[in-house]
Amino acid sequence: MTVHKILGNGFQEVIYQRALAIEMTLSGIHFQREFEMPIYYKEEHIGTRRVDFFVEEVVSVELKAIVKLEDVHFAQAINYLEAYNIEVGLLLNFGKTSLNFKRLTNKKFKPYQQSHESCESNKS
Repeated sequence: MTVHKILGNGFQEVIYQRALAIEMTLSGIHFQREFEMPIYYKEEHIGTRRVDFFVEEVVSVELKAIVKLEDVHFAQAINYLEAYNIEVGLLLNFGKTSLNFKRLTNKKFKPYQQSHESCESNKS
């Protein structure tokens, strides 16, 4: 990925987030940065969570800048996919000398029951 190739590892997550936003904008990719999504429990609104990026209204992207991705990071990302009814997510880790990424799928995904509002393009 271009961002990791140019910046390498060692920066805080927000630096990679800003750089990735620039790359997606230059590539014409529609996204929301820090997209706030509601969390419901038994149809009751109990809070919100911000997704690092919500891309093309279909993919959640979570960034990390840590030495190693642990099971808790994968579980958290999958939990968000399920909570927001998003089919696909990406977990990107910029913390190592080479970019680590994992494509995650929501096995509980229900088409046409999106729990998020329409994404406005390239807001950051």
